[in-house]
Amino acid sequence: MSGKIAPRIEMTGRTNLEDVIPLKAPYNLIIDPSSVCNLECVFCPTGDAYKIKSLNNYQGHIDLDLYKKIIDQIKDFNSEIKMLRLWKEGEPLCNPNLISMIDYARKNKEINKIDTTTNAIALSRELSRDLISSKIDRINISVYGLNSRAYYKFTGKSIDFSEYVENIAYLHKIKNKTEIFIKFPRNLLFGEKEEKFFDIFAKYSDRIFIEELFPGWESFDSKKDLNFEIKKHGIFFQPIQENKKVCTHMFYNMMVNVDGTVSPCFADWRRKLIVGDLKKQSLTEVWNSLEFNLLRYQHLNFERSENEICKKCIRLTHAMLDDIDSYAHQLKNLILEEKIYQSNKIKTPGVLI
Repeated sequence: MSGKIAPRIEMTGRTNLEDVIPLKAPYNLIIDPSSVCNLECVFCPTGDAYKIKSLNNYQGHIDLDLYKKIIDQIKDFNSEIKMLRLWKEGEPLCNPNLISMIDYARKNKEINKIDTTTNAIALSRELSRDLISSKIDRINISVYGLNSRAYYKFTGKSIDFSEYVENIAYLHKIKNKTEIFIKFPRNLLFGEKEEKFFDIFAKYSDRIFIEELFPGWESFDSKKDLNFEIKKHGIFFQPIQENKKVCTHMFYNMMVNVDGTVSPCFADWRRKLIVGDLKKQSLTEVWNSLEFNLLRYQHLNFERSENEICKKCIRLTHAMLDDIDSYAHQLKNLILEEKIYQSNKIKTPGVLI
């Protein structure tokens, strides 16, 4: 075994958000290369063709010129982006321009690190060499079965599992300075022991971890399809916090959908909680926009339950490390109230959908 058993979210050296809010720039800029996927996983709405079609949202790859414009605008923050994350809803390797996207971003000195998350189904030796040549900092690999049969049961995709493992092994062999992280949902063991996952993949990873699946997509009931119980402990890193009120993601993350619209979080798969559009606005305009600040204010004012998109989200309890609840009043008065109430457009914070 070689991979260190550790979650993908960094546990140590984290900045206290209450000490730095409001940020001049998001710590993490998440851009979705592709909203299509080569799997039909039962826990993910992207694999539900009927639901996706009913939304009438653009499904495909991000326009390369729009992407380059977004990357170029990072300089306007006058502050470094800690992480450019090329993944949100779909499978990044489905985008034929992914390597070009990484290469273009790599030239931007305001970007500290670049990573992506993939199911690795489309991984080949040639693509592995291109990924490593791009000098991407980290590749997160999501594994959804420990044999071909289990993979098909969960993803609806028939694969040669031995070939799948060999492709990951080759990626690790040539990885150079790129970190390889591999994760697996405990819920999908299907009678297998956890040791089998580590036995297969640990030697091909720098970091490895077993997570818990949970219904983390707003208005998508994966629980009834998966038939598993939501665990009463942290999915990634800690015991859950039952009474957490403020979502912290929107204070340090900015998530760009494949169509250029901006969502405050991963859960907004329907793209109903839109706080900006980068086809019409700049990065800095959206990050400091009234719409974005209204949503932040709503959470700091403990009014999350009044937001139809946010009120049922369990990411606060199961998949969020930071906690600024005790600083909410201070932060609300310090950075948001004046911006909101001086606006002639909206007088009070409300539901954004």
